Amino acid sequence: MNTKSLQNKSSKNMKIVVIGGNGLIGTKLVNNLRALGHEVVAASPKSGVNTLTGEGLATALTDAQVVVDVANSPSFEDKAVMEFFEQSSRNLLAAEAVAGVGHHVALSVVGTDRLQASGYFRAKLAQEKLITASKTPYTIVHATQFFEFVSGIAQGATEGQTVRLPAALMQPMVSDDVAAALTRVVLEAPVNGIVEIAGPEKIQQDELVRRYLRATGDARTVVTDPKARYFGTELNDQSLTPGANPRLGFIRFDDWLKGSFVRKPA
Repeated sequence: MNTKSLQNKSSKNMKIVVIGGNGLIGTKLVNNLRALGHEVVAASPKSGVNTLTGEGLATALTDAQVVVDVANSPSFEDKAVMEFFEQSSRNLLAAEAVAGVGHHVALSVVGTDRLQASGYFRAKLAQEKLITASKTPYTIVHATQFFEFVSGIAQGATEGQTVRLPAALMQPMVSDDVAAALTRVVLEAPVNGIVEIAGPEKIQQDELVRRYLRATGDARTVVTDPKARYFGTELNDQSLTPGANPRLGFIRFDDWLKGSFVRKPA
């Protein structure tokens, strides 16, 4: 990320609270923002900030200009995930209203409104509705799937040594690009709407996993199955791809695979 160019856009240092600040995206976002000179609170239950119970929120949000919510549910079971996103969002938005937070940024998923057969995406949509109904200015960032989650997609579709996946298009991105895009959103004014971010290229889901297994030396075989489900729902080429003019990342999947998994000669 070019922190110098971003610093030129935001000369005023801010206090920014990152909910889920110790996770994959949160850690990178916290580092980016601190490198730009901002006061950043990496908030999580480990640091004494619990959005489910409300513990520590008032203290963490005191004098905060921006709150970024990148937390995820520890359980994807339908009831548990709905309770997590609804209760956490209610507590967080209420605390923001008291603290006078000027910008709520939330990380969500491209296709959330199109994948409502899935309990996870129903919960994410419920979270988004709470945000849009609140009085805090907001930006919801819809991201495509992360490269780092491809192994989980493969595992969820595995039966023995066979991985059954559809050929539906995706436009995944690396977590570094997700964090960079979020950093820019944090430094911008609220849009009171959705910003979509995605990787630089589209790829079919079956081929994505096939390339991943090949790069990691995994012997499982990918079988293309148009009826295979993703988080409980069937996909088409529009399900997981962004609309017109998304903000694009820079790192391509094959380059990430080479950098992450191809062993260098001794």
